[in-house]
Amino acid sequence: MVYPKTPLAQSIIEICKAKGLKNIVISPGSRNAPLTIGFVNNPEFTCYSIADERCAAFFALGIAKQIQKPVAVVCTSGSALLNYYPAFSEAFYSQIPLIVISADRPQSKIDIGDGQTIRQENVYKNHSLYNANLTEEASVANDIKINKAINKAISKKGPVHINAPFEEPLYQTVSNLDVDVTILELKEAKTKTIIKNSNEYAAIWNSSKKKLILVGENTPNKIDEEILNMLAQDNSVVVMTETTSNLYHPSFLNHIDAIITPFTPLEFQNFRPDILITFGGMVVSKRIKACLRTHHPKHHWHIDSLRGYDTYGCLTKHFKLEPNLFFNQFLTLTSPIDSDYKSVFAEIAKYRKSKHKEYLKNIVFSDFKAFELIIPSLPQNCTLHLSNSSPIRYAQLVGIDTSVEVFCNRGTSGIDGSTSTAIGAAVVSEKQSFLITGDIGFLYDSNALWNNYIPNNFKIILINNGGGGIFRILPGHEENQVFNTFFETSHCLTAEQLAKMYGFEYKIASDEKSLLKSLTELYSQNEKATILEVFTPTKENNSILFNYFKALS
Repeated sequence: MVYPKTPLAQSIIEICKAKGLKNIVISPGSRNAPLTIGFVNNPEFTCYSIADERCAAFFALGIAKQIQKPVAVVCTSGSALLNYYPAFSEAFYSQIPLIVISADRPQSKIDIGDGQTIRQENVYKNHSLYNANLTEEASVANDIKINKAINKAISKKGPVHINAPFEEPLYQTVSNLDVDVTILELKEAKTKTIIKNSNEYAAIWNSSKKKLILVGENTPNKIDEEILNMLAQDNSVVVMTETTSNLYHPSFLNHIDAIITPFTPLEFQNFRPDILITFGGMVVSKRIKACLRTHHPKHHWHIDSLRGYDTYGCLTKHFKLEPNLFFNQFLTLTSPIDSDYKSVFAEIAKYRKSKHKEYLKNIVFSDFKAFELIIPSLPQNCTLHLSNSSPIRYAQLVGIDTSVEVFCNRGTSGIDGSTSTAIGAAVVSEKQSFLITGDIGFLYDSNALWNNYIPNNFKIILINNGGGGIFRILPGHEENQVFNTFFETSHCLTAEQLAKMYGFEYKIASDEKSLLKSLTELYSQNEKATILEVFTPTKENNSILFNYFKALS
């Protein structure tokens, strides 16, 4: 076995191995050479080399999101680790275990004018669950810090930072370990397993005729089917989900904006729940957030074993349990109450659905028409990643097969790493993987394609409307040079040459007929990663969407 000669690097690698880390994403550099040598030469690890640090961190995030286990990302000193920050903050808000291991200059080289040197210690302090600022020599104290960092990432589901100073020489190797590391066992978190004062909350539930369960971003298969059926059978319960909720039942309402946007003031008041129960990550719909912030429920209960955000300004109880455990206990204490809450809004949803079909049948080819054709046609049991801005919002308005697993970086909702994240997830998934992205997000993260690990069954569906179309549907849109240049970022770029440079199959579509043909071809071949670029008009999309919501009334 080949080991780095640097004892501190040996310690980090051996502790990572003891903690069960398997996937290591390495950003090439010199100062991190001891770590690179050690990880790459150890068969316990699968290592990936990604040159662009921002892409590398999002690639690692995608792997961690897919396998629900910690992934390490390793970089050299200087500005390299600053480029990890977008993915680091996404991991914090999405509760993804990401471990950043940064090589550093020795402390004596900081702030004396040495090259490729910045103040690296605690650089992520606002979003890091633990900062392990190591000293140069291997020691028990350093081992304990490394252990604590990795344990925290696993137990608290979030990002941590291990900063390791190395002095030259950096590339020397030995054939035997020089360290005997200290391992701190991961203590099982003392998560609550019993609902305290459960009868008190059950009494509130049993006397409330209007209960709304709003589900945010959620990993697939997290809630028992029996629980879903029990909730669906309760006439006083309305369950609202989003595409990223990965939670389905025929009676659940999964097109939130289509249902509530046309509400009259009276309908908003009637919709106001007595009890709001939330679980899962961030909610996409701005309209449901605005509604609940204006029409506060009497009680808001959030269910999460770690965090309880007061998203709607009316949180009354944070149940620190896993949602599945909560419902398994709590629903046994509930009893039915006479209510028409569910039936009223089921009728509204049915009416909206008919208007939805009627409207989309007659619209011209556009962003909305493209999404209507693409998302319901996706192959069963595939994985879908959605980029932020327009794609994630259009996806909430159209149906999707319930076997499709849906992901999106909604922690910070940025466009910066959607492609890299999707590729990372695809690398460790056995399923056919798709990314639906807009042109600005795709171009912004185009270095994601500079990646030697992209599987042949990975497909990108790129909706190119010539700019940041979401700004046309936000307040403040005016058709002038300032808007086009500084907000919409108008352009005439395509993905054709990028596809050629990075070895992707390239297809185009510009109307309904060519899109349907291209989708059929896309789904039938898995011999080569593919980009399908769908060209839609720039100026018609916002009026089509605005008129859609009017037509639902």
